[in-house]
Amino acid sequence: MVKPFARFLVVLALVAAPFAAVHAEDPPDVRARNAVRVLKEIMEAPDKGIPTDLLRDAHAIAVIPDMVKAGLVFGGRRGEGLISVKGPDGAWSNPSFVTLTGGSVGFQAGISSTDVILVFRTQRGVDSIVNGKFTLGADASAAAGPVGRTATAATDSQMKAEIYSYSRSRGLFAGVALDGSAMRIDYDANTAIYGSGVTPRRIFEGGVSNVPTPIVDFRDRLEEYTQH
Repeated sequence: MVKPFARFLVVLALVAAPFAAVHAEDPPDVRARNAVRVLKEIMEAPDKGIPTDLLRDAHAIAVIPDMVKAGLVFGGRRGEGLISVKGPDGAWSNPSFVTLTGGSVGFQAGISSTDVILVFRTQRGVDSIVNGKFTLGADASAAAGPVGRTATAATDSQMKAEIYSYSRSRGLFAGVALDGSAMRIDYDANTAIYGSGVTPRRIFEGGVSNVPTPIVDFRDRLEEYTQH
């Protein structure tokens, strides 16, 4: 008979395995290409995408492709992506790599993959991530974002949020609540792309050079989608 603690370890391993696989299979350049793909696919359907005025006025935008949610009694989610910050001149910065994690407890089973986009509406959330980590709903208020051509469909509660969150799963795109999820700077991925000792602030303020093409493509795509 399997002892309760041993059974718990088996469950924990089953839940953790998909997260480990995602991290192992997505080197930074692949992550950047996937983020560009997600942006392109969502913006090609403007009637069902993020309102263009929200993107235009955003202080920062994060894209987390293929965020994995897994559960077997104890559940959790983990994703790896990029975040760019808009500078004082209105231009988008080179992106920093980030992770987004969260957990849950309850009756659940299975694995799903979801693309996540976070639109930062204030500078406070940007300042928090520059310091290395923040939690949605605690360090910055978050709400499921409105969908469509413009943000006029936003509710009063949505308009008070500092961050709008969106998800796309199985072709369906909608606002999603992600309270409790923690975003952290992925220092290992930043080192692999920009070199050792490079801080998020230095990345955002243009203090890096020889940036690989997939990273530049992400920044350029944001410029394209937010210039109008």
